[in-house]
Amino acid sequence: MNTISQQPRLLAVSLSTRGFGYAITEGNIRLVECGKKRIYGDKNAGSLASIEKLIVHYQPEIIMLQDVNAKDTRRDKRIKRLHQKVIALAKEHKIKTVELTGKQLRVLLLGREDGTKHDMAECLAKQYPDELASRVPPKRTAWMNADDRMDIFDAVGLAVAYRLRADP
Repeated sequence: MNTISQQPRLLAVSLSTRGFGYAITEGNIRLVECGKKRIYGDKNAGSLASIEKLIVHYQPEIIMLQDVNAKDTRRDKRIKRLHQKVIALAKEHKIKTVELTGKQLRVLLLGREDGTKHDMAECLAKQYPDELASRVPPKRTAWMNADDRMDIFDAVGLAVAYRLRADP
C-alpha cells in the first residue's frame, strides 16, 4: 500500500471543457504533484489516456471526482460521459472512487455554501503557497471565461476536501 501516516495515495481529477486538472496527495494532505492537462482533438479519449498514465505512474488507491450529476451542477453531456468513463477506468484498475458535490466542496473548504471558485483558490494558495500562490488566476468577471488554471485548484480542492471529510 502506498501510504504515509496510514493515509492512502489519492488522485483528484477535475474534468473541464479543455482537459482536466489533477492533484496527487498522500499522508496528511501532502501535495505530491498537481497540474493541468490541456487536451486537443478527441478530448474524452485524450483525457482518459492521460488519466490512465497518472494512475499507472502514481498508483493511487482512491480517485476523487466532483459529482457531475448532482442537482445543483450544470455540466455538458460530454463531461458527464467522460466522468462515467473515468469511473469505469478506476474500476478496471481496482481503485475506489469518491465524489463530492460542489456544495460539499465549498462547505468543507470555506465553511459556507456561497463561496466562489476564486475564494477556494485563494484559500488553497494560502495552504500551499510554494506550489499554488503563483498560479492563482485573476478574479473573473461575468464576461470572462474561466481561466484554465482553475482546474488545478478544483483538483487540489477535491483532494483537500477528501482529507478534511475523512479526518475523525
